[in-house]
Amino acid sequence: MCLGLPMTIVETDGLTALCEYGNELRHVSVMLLTNVTLGAKVLVHIDSAVRLLDDKEASLISEALNGLDASLNGQDYDRFFTDLIDREPELPEHLR
Repeated sequence: MCLGLPMTIVETDGLTALCEYGNELRHVSVMLLTNVTLGAKVLVHIDSAVRLLDDKEASLISEALNGLDASLNGQDYDRFFTDLIDREPELPEHLR
């Protein structure tokens, strides 16, 4: 399984970018994107930025990753999934 990280661009030369997630800095390719700017949130898979994220989506992904980490460490994880509490699961439109 491959997880994408929501990272923030802190430096870029147009082809690569230095991105930050938490305390981690990583050089990633941004060749799949257009209009890469400092401070932009990107979804990174295997050291390649695959798409831009808005702040809300980046936050939701970060919270889900934090919740996964908490559950793997035997900690309470409900607070990381507040957007899912008291909501029935829904299939994506293409699966209905």
